[in-house]
Amino acid sequence: MANIKNRRLFTSYISITIIMSVVLFLFGFFGIFFISSNSIANSFKENFSVSIFFKEDAKNIEITQLQNELLMSDYVEKLKYVSKDEAVLLMKDEYGQDFIKELGFNPLVNSIDFNLQSEYVEATLLDSISRLIENKNYVDEIVYDKNLINIINDNIKRISLWLMPSIFILLIITFLVINSSIRLSIYSNRQLIKTMQLVGATKAFIRKPFIKINIFLSLISSIISISAIILLIYYIDLNISFVDNISIESVITLFLIILSLGLFISYISTFFATQNILKIKADNLDV
Repeated sequence: MANIKNRRLFTSYISITIIMSVVLFLFGFFGIFFISSNSIANSFKENFSVSIFFKEDAKNIEITQLQNELLMSDYVEKLKYVSKDEAVLLMKDEYGQDFIKELGFNPLVNSIDFNLQSEYVEATLLDSISRLIENKNYVDEIVYDKNLINIINDNIKRISLWLMPSIFILLIITFLVINSSIRLSIYSNRQLIKTMQLVGATKAFIRKPFIKINIFLSLISSIISISAIILLIYYIDLNISFVDNISIESVITLFLIILSLGLFISYISTFFATQNILKIKADNLDV
């Protein structure tokens, strides 16, 4: 009989550990997405390219001067000068055809490709920057995809709008699932709790072993979920550059939140679950 009870108790502990590990992992997964969303969004924005094409009679000193102005500005992330000869080679690599032989001359012009700082990837700001550069008489035109800017910014706003409510809802779900699991486990020991109370044990003495075991299970669950998140980050980083888009401090903070959350929910749930059973009269306790 004792072996059966011990086996049931062990199974109960395993179930609680698995449930807590899964919900804490899901919370951590969304947490990783939350702390990396801003960096990933900025990375997308900083990959947005703007091209400046020069007139045929543009002097090298004028182009060099504009390069230096752009590099010293607040809005340029990185810059690359592409000569008309380099542009021919790029076209040949991309399309696999030597159109220079067919045309008999090089129709391409010297250009500068630059990427903006993420905060300047806005249609209105880019229009102002473009007008400023186009005022130079040796600049022919500036080319960029305004529609792509609007799509990027609109999608980022949508994600940001739904991210915080989603995290909050997941936090509530995490609490409810862990709380329900612990309450069921405590309820299965209601006869033991009530017996201890009837022989004179104080409420604090009765609660103590249940709180200790559930705190211990929470620690194990937190370690499992954190380990799973680390493996997930490693796996994602093998396929895309992910680690570069998140700060180590933010990840450590998230892990501490997961650990604290598990301990807090376990303590609160165990405390109130045992308290509810202690308030029930022995005659009204279900067998």
